[in-house]
Amino acid sequence: MEGKNNVALVETIVQETAWLQAAQNGDRHAFSLLVEAYARPVYNLTYRMLGNPQEAEDAAQETFLRAWSRLSQYDAAHKFSTWVFSIANHYCIDKLRKRRTVQVSIDDNPVLQNLEGSEPDPDDMALRSEHMREVQALMDQLEPDYRTPLVLRYWEDLSYEEIAATLEITVPAVKSRLFRARQRMADLLAARQVATSTPPSGGGRTTQHAGRKAGQSLESTRLAASAMSGF
Repeated sequence: MEGKNNVALVETIVQETAWLQAAQNGDRHAFSLLVEAYARPVYNLTYRMLGNPQEAEDAAQETFLRAWSRLSQYDAAHKFSTWVFSIANHYCIDKLRKRRTVQVSIDDNPVLQNLEGSEPDPDDMALRSEHMREVQALMDQLEPDYRTPLVLRYWEDLSYEEIAATLEITVPAVKSRLFRARQRMADLLAARQVATSTPPSGGGRTTQHAGRKAGQSLESTRLAASAMSGF
């Protein structure tokens, strides 16, 4: 099975390389095939960054328009997906920095509305839904520079190296941003818990310490991401 998967991966790379070469020579059809191949991943990124289906669609379209106009600048030494994600990221960052807040409606998520497969266990779905809402609510409060690596890591499952290439920063910087983002989310979670519950009598741990402990549970982000992405 692994051998077949490797063969399929090689074939995909060869096909993509052929499309890229043709597109760089002005073949619009070849580029349209690349758009078709990466439309969903790019839309997923723009949606999770912007939180609005229409804005995400516009951002995805703008990403591919920019990719087409800059195709001569593409360096084949890097993955095409990384390059396209970088373009999408820069566009979304510009949009987010023009806002004060980003409101994300889980109910309007077209990915969630189109989940396929066997019927999930109701209790499991309730847990996933709660994780999604909690994680997304916390992410909405992060600065764009910290939100992006979280999206790329936990939703797009990119490696540290791929994130670094996408954001044009070093791998240590990626790890630092991820650490600080998780730390910030833990503190926000702790603050929310304190605000919505009565502290036990006799004192207790500080909000910050509770946040660090709560942050350990944030690996559930992968569970939430799995439910959101539908694959």
